[in-house]
Amino acid sequence: MLGRRVIIEAFLRWIETAKTGDRARAANALGRAYLQSEMTVDERTAAEMAMTFLLDDPSPRVRLALAEAIAWSPDAPRSLVLSLAEDQPEVACHAVTCSPLLGDADLVDLAARGNGATRMLIAARAHVTRPVSAALAEVGDEEELLCLLENDGAVISSQSLKRIAERLGDGCDIRNLLLDRSDLPADARQLLTQHVSNALVGLPLAQAAIGLQRLQRISREATEAAIVSIAGDIAPREIPDLVQHLRLNGRLTPSFLMQALCAGKVDFFAGAIVDLTGCGERRVRSILATGRMHAVRALYESAGLPRDISVIFVEATMLWRDAARNASVSMTGTICARLLEKFRRYEAHGAIGELLDMVEKLGVAEQRQSARVYAALAAA
Repeated sequence: MLGRRVIIEAFLRWIETAKTGDRARAANALGRAYLQSEMTVDERTAAEMAMTFLLDDPSPRVRLALAEAIAWSPDAPRSLVLSLAEDQPEVACHAVTCSPLLGDADLVDLAARGNGATRMLIAARAHVTRPVSAALAEVGDEEELLCLLENDGAVISSQSLKRIAERLGDGCDIRNLLLDRSDLPADARQLLTQHVSNALVGLPLAQAAIGLQRLQRISREATEAAIVSIAGDIAPREIPDLVQHLRLNGRLTPSFLMQALCAGKVDFFAGAIVDLTGCGERRVRSILATGRMHAVRALYESAGLPRDISVIFVEATMLWRDAARNASVSMTGTICARLLEKFRRYEAHGAIGELLDMVEKLGVAEQRQSARVYAALAAA
């Protein structure tokens, strides 16, 4: 005990008058000796106490030298690493980015209490676990989350990706990184399309050129088309989450549902009807595929569709069945054309008129796409 105290007292007397450079070299040498040299228990305890005193050194250069010596090692004193991790950024960077002693709880706590520089260091670690990524997704700013998304060693859950899309999806760089990910959930992808749409509507130049009301309508239609496209490409297990997300955000409108049905996104359409009616998936699919007209109509009305609109949906369902059996070259074009042929003879206003307008636009878009394909084949 006496030997340990003598060592510490001598060290403390020395650092009171030593220059900064000498103290920094001593701190680094002490840290390396602690990790690499054979020491008695008393010597090791004395070295730990001496390094602890160095945490209060007024020069960051000294604390940095200590961090460089010990932060990387699993054998470093944990209390020292925790203190160094909360030092100023140039000192903390070694502990936060390298130390294997910092567990998920430590890093989550640092992310919550630290500043942007600390969170950036956490996001840059070689391995970032799901809980730590979730904490960063909740409180991180754009630069920190860009670092996280660019980190191949970061494991990010679907929920965290969605949270990033909700908070910062209006930023172009964040949005591009998210859209490049194959594991981005469909509801997050839809959120990003909404951010793009909102940005377009908010452009003063576009408002002046097109008019706000027309711009909002164009934006809404483009967003619905993008969602339908997304819905056709997702895995079946993702459909319920996307449907619920769209319902909670008021997106499961008759126009949108008709667009999904005409486009042949049958799995997604069935999932939407399941969500809206509360009926079992097997029953809904059975009615859609083989049910008689009155059963199909009752199903749609239980989903909240008014009677005058449900008639159009019933007809679209029957047309879809015929097109599927006949392996129609253009299922969407066939359904749209025949719906318009049957219902355009009546004067249509309000929701019905809006629904048929959407069907007509969908049919025109399909005709243009077919023309492009034909021209490409002819030129080949």
